[in-house]
Amino acid sequence: MAGDFKVRINWMRGMYVFTIIAAGLFGLGMLIMPGLVKSMNAWPADEPICFGTLGCLWAASGILSILGLRDPLKFSPLFLMQLFYKSLWFIFVVAPLVIAGKFPAYGISFVIIFAIFTIGDIIATPFAYLFKKQP
Repeated sequence: MAGDFKVRINWMRGMYVFTIIAAGLFGLGMLIMPGLVKSMNAWPADEPICFGTLGCLWAASGILSILGLRDPLKFSPLFLMQLFYKSLWFIFVVAPLVIAGKFPAYGISFVIIFAIFTIGDIIATPFAYLFKKQP
């Protein structure tokens, strides 16, 4: 299926399930019940454009992960996208806030979940397959 590349199909499927639950359902909640999601997480009132965009991104990741369960390799670029945006978030959002001593307490759950996702995405991403040279 993957040729000469090492592919962790079961790990990939596990990450797809984790994405469906952690990102997909949460993203749908942000879109359908934004007030409830904000109050459950003790988030401050936010402007709707960025909050809605993030909800759409996470809901779309969950939907694509459903498709990834059927064909793990075809949808594996989703892991790469998640790996990059979460890594950028750690570098450009978390690190400056921590250095400035302004990281909010409600962000700790995000750090934990994003760290789990980042480690899982590194393990699941078939880098050799994704970056192989096409004939």
